[in-house]
Amino acid sequence: MPGIDESLLEAMRLPGARGASLVDWISGLALGAVGEAPGGDWEATAAETAELARHVAESGSLAAGETGTAADPGKAPPVQDLIATTGDAYHLLRFVSTPFDSTVFLHLWLGRDDGNLAMARIRLAEMADRLVLG
Repeated sequence: MPGIDESLLEAMRLPGARGASLVDWISGLALGAVGEAPGGDWEATAAETAELARHVAESGSLAAGETGTAADPGKAPPVQDLIATTGDAYHLLRFVSTPFDSTVFLHLWLGRDDGNLAMARIRLAEMADRLVLG
């Protein structure tokens, strides 16, 4: 079972991957990062994407019909992943379920020209399921 560094390096092997990080969406801190950072600064990117992830994860309207919220210890966030698109890239945020508080997500920055968003979603979900934190 891979840890943070191994998972991030695996994400970078995806076609079109520009950068990848693991972020705590409560604190806004990057727990690990590889590759290029959008805007050139992983800490700023982590803080900004954490704001977006926190808003989505805590949104009641996006989780209609779900039970539990990310604020419940041991409960997975009600949203599985989030995709933001720009003119030349995709930002894929995949929430990671953990036995303690489930407040982390994988962030993959993927180029639109050579990336495959569908494959990246599947692979990132697999990585999130196998990720070992601790």
